[in-house]
Amino acid sequence: MDFIERHAEDTLKRFASSFPAVLVTGARQTGKTTILKKIADENSVSSTTFDDIAEEQSALSDPKTFLELHESPHMFDEVQYVPDLFRYLKIEIDKNRHNGMYYLTGSQQFKLTEKATESLSGRIGIVQLYPLSAREIRRDSFSESFIPSKEYILGRNRAFSDYTFSVKKLWEKIYRGGYPEVIKGSLSPKDFYASYLKTYIERDIKSLSQVADEMQFLQFITVVASRTSQLVNYGDLGRECGISEVTAKKWLSLLVTSGIVYLLRPYSSNVEKRVVKTPKLYFMDTGLAAYLTRWTNPDVMQNGAMAGAFFETYVVSEVIKSFANRGEDAPIYFYRDKDKIEIDLLIEENNTLYPVEIKKTASPNSDDAKNFFITDRLKNVQIGQAVIVCGTDKVISVKKGEKTALAIPAEFV
Repeated sequence: MDFIERHAEDTLKRFASSFPAVLVTGARQTGKTTILKKIADENSVSSTTFDDIAEEQSALSDPKTFLELHESPHMFDEVQYVPDLFRYLKIEIDKNRHNGMYYLTGSQQFKLTEKATESLSGRIGIVQLYPLSAREIRRDSFSESFIPSKEYILGRNRAFSDYTFSVKKLWEKIYRGGYPEVIKGSLSPKDFYASYLKTYIERDIKSLSQVADEMQFLQFITVVASRTSQLVNYGDLGRECGISEVTAKKWLSLLVTSGIVYLLRPYSSNVEKRVVKTPKLYFMDTGLAAYLTRWTNPDVMQNGAMAGAFFETYVVSEVIKSFANRGEDAPIYFYRDKDKIEIDLLIEENNTLYPVEIKKTASPNSDDAKNFFITDRLKNVQIGQAVIVCGTDKVISVKKGEKTALAIPAEFV
């Protein structure tokens, strides 16, 4: 498969024309270097990678001289290895500030983002790059954030008027995941993810924290993958792996920091105190989660005990990517109270909340909309169109009591 256009490319070009520096961060092997190198090459910008130990040592030992020898505009790859460089980048930018001076990539986004915002506040545009979205894989040029208003749904419905929906192909996508090397067919999913985990643990985890037992950490990642789309329970995670609750919390933080896991916050503004305050965890790539939990093919996964969890994880990750590719933090939450009444997603825009239920069914009915009544408890906010994202092949109106929802295909996300 040839080069896959990334929707974040337009965002990065906009940032390069608006800020002295741009940073692409995210998990390993998501295509950070590829996308930024493409933009840098188009602007005749030379590049340096800190995968080169000599370059890394040069930057660490004398960053001031290093930057003098690598005049802007310049691209620095894998900048997480030299985080103190940000302070000297600020000095160089402030000497002769103009846009498009530095192009940076790096893993461990929270650590990098903290350094970048501390040193380069107002001087840097940051894009979080995740594995390929379903839109990108099918070469869909549509790149708007997922806000399920009626206008959005009508627009997507027109765009998909000639599209052939396939539940089988949808589950193949969920099983395979979105890492570029897997999508391009360079490696089988099994071979890629085995190598990926080994590199991830040996390089990212060791640099972020002292993990004494690598096999125990791998077991921990596997347990977390088996809990995707569930509320976080540190005690349960610890017991499963034979580690303390404190260690489980620390290790889950590592997975979040390195872009493997996303923690979805509960919605708590202007609601009763009985709502839960615990986040839900989602793997950001269903292919990696499938490998860890040992699903051998998409058909078995589709009919297995984790089918609902994988479908929900897939949809939530696609929603997050739709915002991230535009350089935005996803304004998303979930609702769950002590009575276990839950809405999978609440998406916020302009003081309006859009409630979203996620169901793997291809035949949605009124029971799938039964929890939308709970939005009446949300105060001082407008409630937008309620939707059910599911395996349907067309838009369907679903009514439960006084609430009417629209069931939409997962491909609309």
